Amino acid sequence: MICPIFISIINIFYQIFLLRKKIVNRTELIDIVAKKSGMTKRETELLVTIIFETIVETVAKGDRVTLVGFGSFEARERKARYGRNPQTGEPLYIPSSRIPAFSVGNFFKNKVSNFTKNDSQ
Repeated sequence: MICPIFISIINIFYQIFLLRKKIVNRTELIDIVAKKSGMTKRETELLVTIIFETIVETVAKGDRVTLVGFGSFEARERKARYGRNPQTGEPLYIPSSRIPAFSVGNFFKNKVSNFTKNDSQ
């Protein structure tokens, strides 16, 4: 079962990303979520920290985290390849690696592509 507070946080993420043109840092995110949810800043900070840590730990283990409509977090493998040093032009070997990746969900993608200035009022 999805917690109503978690759904509220996802909706707040949508609003933050759609309504602002500036970068929202962690403190501002906590302030916005606390204000909209009615939770204290301390409770909100704890909840946001738990959500982020859970996503990081889950992806680090190799599992995928999917928040329907918002997007999916996963680890992806990068193959080893050869590149060039941009300063010297020398070829260099770039080893394989695992990187975190985010794929945006359809609801989020559609909200962003259909957003107009009038929607923010």
